[in-house]
Amino acid sequence: MTEIAVVILNWNTRRQLETFLPGVIEHSQEEGTEVVVADNGSTDDSVDYIKKHHPGIRLIEFDKNYGFTGGYNRALRQIDAKYYMLLNSDVEVSANWLRPLKKCLEEHPGAAACMPKMKSYNQPEYFEYAGAAGGFIDRYGYPFCRGRILETVEKDTGQYDVSSEIFWATGACMLVRADFFHAEGGFDDDFFAHMEEIDLCWRLKNAGYTIRYTSESVVYHVGGGTLSNDSPFKLYLNYRNNLRLLYKNLPGRKLHRIMFVRMGLDVLSSLVFLFQGKPLGFLAVFRAHRHFFSSLPGLKKKRRGHRQFTSNYPTGVYQKSILMSYFLKGHKQFNRLKFPGRK
Repeated sequence: MTEIAVVILNWNTRRQLETFLPGVIEHSQEEGTEVVVADNGSTDDSVDYIKKHHPGIRLIEFDKNYGFTGGYNRALRQIDAKYYMLLNSDVEVSANWLRPLKKCLEEHPGAAACMPKMKSYNQPEYFEYAGAAGGFIDRYGYPFCRGRILETVEKDTGQYDVSSEIFWATGACMLVRADFFHAEGGFDDDFFAHMEEIDLCWRLKNAGYTIRYTSESVVYHVGGGTLSNDSPFKLYLNYRNNLRLLYKNLPGRKLHRIMFVRMGLDVLSSLVFLFQGKPLGFLAVFRAHRHFFSSLPGLKKKRRGHRQFTSNYPTGVYQKSILMSYFLKGHKQFNRLKFPGRK
């Protein structure tokens, strides 16, 4: 069995592989570590590039694009390792990047996954949007990070250099225990892409495990490589999958009230898109809700199959609305938010 399998899921990112894969290989030479590229049916020359320039690494090829969820689930079923390092193809790593992450899980046997400090590749003095210094959500399911709330990204001044428990670890760079990953069913294939790691982490927390962040490992992420931030399809996936993860994981007595409020907030959001002259954004939210309601029978089965906290949220949920805190109170830095047990 391999100790750590560094698994890069690739789809048409040949340029990123050329830029970042050599560094991943160079800095992942520890004994018991294997680098694997799983190609998700790329139509560019990614596969040819790997075979020609990196013939020594393992390459798994799929016949089509199964998305982030399906691609990783299929790849990880073929890899026998103690830990999976899920790594985006547009992440720059440095020497000894894996050791602190492995140490984090070894020192916390109840932790299912751990992520490093994630900074911007293009602006390295700032955190990176997709993960920053660890992920959280508010009571209505809106995700944010230490170092990034909504569109405000903080400069890294060492304010989050204390390793700690978080709510979710970014799928762009996550070390996860293989047995825990498979025991909880891996990623939900129906998500396809976006917020699948939040759903996985929530399920792991509901099962009694923790998710952690360590500042001792630092990586640099380009971000936005597959779908641009203004993509209607990305908007659709984000709105649809957010409703999915709430329905699947919310504590029983909070389910209906929170879902009702969240759907109302989505309606307001769709109207904002319309007034901004972005009809495709409006339609994306409408399609997300339509798909959510049509998939409710299957979601009910999944909810029954998962463990939920029956009366309250697991740790790491901001008990207020991040939108209200951000827009009305001006709390645009994580350290200004108040969590239970924190003054």
